[in-house]
Amino acid sequence: MDLARRNLEAALLLLQALVRQGLGLVVLCPGSRSAPLAVAAALVEGEQLQLHTAVDERSAAFFALGWSRAAGRAAAVITTSGTAVANLLPAVVEADFGTIPLLLITADRPRRLQGCGANQTVNQQDFLASNVRDLLRGDGDGLALMAPQALEQLAARAMAATTQQPPGPVHVNLPIEEPLHADAATLRGLKLSDVTVEAPSNPAAAASSALPGIGLGGLDPDAPGLVVAGPWRGLPQGWPAFCEALRLWQQRTGWPVLADGLSGLRGEAGLVLVGCADLCQQPAAAGLLAPQVLRLGPLSASRRLQELLRGCAGRQLLISEAEPRCLDALAMDCPQWPGGLARWWQQLPTAAREGSPAAASLALADRWCRLETTVQAHLGEALAPPAWGEPAIARQLSLLLPAGLPLVIANSSPVRDWDSFTPASAPARPVFSFRGASGIDGTLSLACGVAEAWGEAVLLSGDLALLHDSNGWLWHRRLRGRLTVVLIDNGGGGIFEQLAIRPDGETTLDFERLFAMPQAVDPLRLAAAHGVPARSVAIAAELPAALAWARAQPMALMRLATDRRRDAAWRHDLRRMATALAPRS
Repeated sequence: MDLARRNLEAALLLLQALVRQGLGLVVLCPGSRSAPLAVAAALVEGEQLQLHTAVDERSAAFFALGWSRAAGRAAAVITTSGTAVANLLPAVVEADFGTIPLLLITADRPRRLQGCGANQTVNQQDFLASNVRDLLRGDGDGLALMAPQALEQLAARAMAATTQQPPGPVHVNLPIEEPLHADAATLRGLKLSDVTVEAPSNPAAAASSALPGIGLGGLDPDAPGLVVAGPWRGLPQGWPAFCEALRLWQQRTGWPVLADGLSGLRGEAGLVLVGCADLCQQPAAAGLLAPQVLRLGPLSASRRLQELLRGCAGRQLLISEAEPRCLDALAMDCPQWPGGLARWWQQLPTAAREGSPAAASLALADRWCRLETTVQAHLGEALAPPAWGEPAIARQLSLLLPAGLPLVIANSSPVRDWDSFTPASAPARPVFSFRGASGIDGTLSLACGVAEAWGEAVLLSGDLALLHDSNGWLWHRRLRGRLTVVLIDNGGGGIFEQLAIRPDGETTLDFERLFAMPQAVDPLRLAAAHGVPARSVAIAAELPAALAWARAQPMALMRLATDRRRDAAWRHDLRRMATALAPRS
């Protein structure tokens, strides 16, 4: 039992060091090899560390990912060895490409059991290697052999790596030798260590401060231009400074901001915002192109906006928030600066920051603003109650949900409808959508993590995305935040109705079986089986009362049935309408 005690003491030292480095939440999955880590997490749990348990490693990782995205710092997932580690990969991929800090702590067999056919011994150190910022390993002969200083250094290095440029996932693989389970006498006699260590400097911050400036990057603030804001991928701590820098740039230049639905900018005060850019199919004919563009963050999913960027053949500068990897998917030879918009504005010369917008710049902004006003007025009429369908639901929700209430949007159709049909003047709120790899993995668990971090959230999801993560309903009993799930149930993959896949003749190809894949599952009964109350909403008039009911529950499901084929045709009609409303230059 002496080795079991040393395993537990080492695990305690590691967890305490991680908490001192800023770890605020641990999601623990069941396992024997990870027992010392599990007991240590329970002993450390308290005011500075939340502890959740989950039976599904995949769901656990996505819950932690949602919390990390919303909180702006890494949560940790603790698993046992073997295939448990493989289940972490989907969330790790999203954390990698979505630049989200995340810590994966996995127990492993010691060196003596590797490569000899020992039970549950796999090459788990390689499972996540291609998508993590760092792979850190404990002593190959066992966690118990690691000195306190080595454990403190391991914790410091792991947490620092989650916030490097770009932020992302870190894997800590810990071989643990048997015996694994401390006896009752050991647990009763164990006292938590009160060892304190000075927090190390943040290497990510040091690297950021050393980043060379880029000046204006070829942009001329005294000439017409556009700001195109893609999905926000910065940490929430940087959001106020980002918004202030954008206001100052717009005051200086007069450039309108074409705000993607995931930019988080819609509804922000003090900005001239355009939300209808996705509906603009002929920007050149309408005189809406510009000789220069300031691009913020990753590329929008909107193909119309992508074509607009291609049409703006002049100078473009892309500024990302701590993301040095290339984001120029259009291959426009666009220089990219990863220091963030706030630092970019601060490093501009005084002459570039002072002055007033040029007349030509204001004229271009006026054309965009007139188009925005006209299109939004027509959308407001076409999509207002009693209109019902996916475009109408997106718009009505954007106006019904109160300002500041976080919204999580699933990939595929919901995220595109939010971009296309919600007005830039709707109440401002944090908007989360996990577009790093753009999968439907872990949708419900991600939303639960966001709700845990913010206290409350709303999830807007399609039926297949929600079903894909049905184990996410298990968070109902553990969640401390409240979550309202708004389900768009169109009987399958509605996104495929918007692509040129369905043939004219149904005998040519079985579209429903190969692409739409409708599932014979009643989502209300599935939610009820997990103890989650649920209601169906059939008409727009019922939506406000249903939202009020759902938000009063710890977790609730609202099922909104729609017709995916009819809505696909409706979207085409709305786009044609918007194009017809555009002015002609």
